[in-house]
Amino acid sequence: MSRNRAILGQLYFALFILYMLVPLAVMAGAAFNDSKLPTIAPWKGFTWAWFGELWADQTMWGAFLNSILVALAVVALAVPIGTAAAILLNSISGKYRATLYGIMVAPVLAPGLVIGISTVLFWNQLGRSTGADDFFLFGRGLHLSTLGQVSYISAYVMLLVLARLQSFDPGLEEAALDLGANHGQVLRRILLPHLYPAMAASSAIAFFQSMENFNVTLFTKANATTLTVYVFSQVRSGITPKINALAFLLILLTLVLALIYETNRRRRARIEAAREAEARRAEEAMLL
Repeated sequence: MSRNRAILGQLYFALFILYMLVPLAVMAGAAFNDSKLPTIAPWKGFTWAWFGELWADQTMWGAFLNSILVALAVVALAVPIGTAAAILLNSISGKYRATLYGIMVAPVLAPGLVIGISTVLFWNQLGRSTGADDFFLFGRGLHLSTLGQVSYISAYVMLLVLARLQSFDPGLEEAALDLGANHGQVLRRILLPHLYPAMAASSAIAFFQSMENFNVTLFTKANATTLTVYVFSQVRSGITPKINALAFLLILLTLVLALIYETNRRRRARIEAAREAEARRAEEAMLL
């Protein structure tokens, strides 16, 4: 029975990997096919031409730069907001905590379509009510795309930082305060260093969440173009293998970044294990 269960588990895992990887392999293969259609069949020969067309596409590079700028702005806003929200939520208890938690998580549950439309309506109405509707801040543009994305991406940051806070020992704060440190020093020297791993992970998540965002950006961007909107316009007007070439490069970049992250994680784990072993040896030497 257990052997059959293991076989079924392995079969499921293999089918899952095929389900995930086969479409990516087909898409990557089409980027090198000398055909005007984004397909690997029929195979008409190997070519780098689609990468050359992609490199020469200035519209794509402009959209890519806009996406990078928006993503960096989202990280700069969402990480501090989400971190502060997590610290605030961790400092209260009772029914107020549950209510505040629900309010903070609500944007994650809302569809991107709703967030995009509500962002435009809110800032337009705010501009009209203050008599400053001609001011650029209250009109559509990439700044509204940034604000709209921050409204829900900061909730992801809050969840990650809040999980990290569960392993924090409040006694460290109390000891530091008893020794004469003020709350600002406790925050900078004790609490934030403990939260740095979660903040770094949430920064990466916020960046990639912003890069792949489409719904919010589509309703708030005005005449600007981001990478996701560019790909959408290319697909709507007639897709070519140039899009496959772009997708292949993005997949390759993701794999490289994942490899770098995993290498650094294992290196840190080895260093930590070596430190723990050294501490145990030192403790054993003292006992002898």
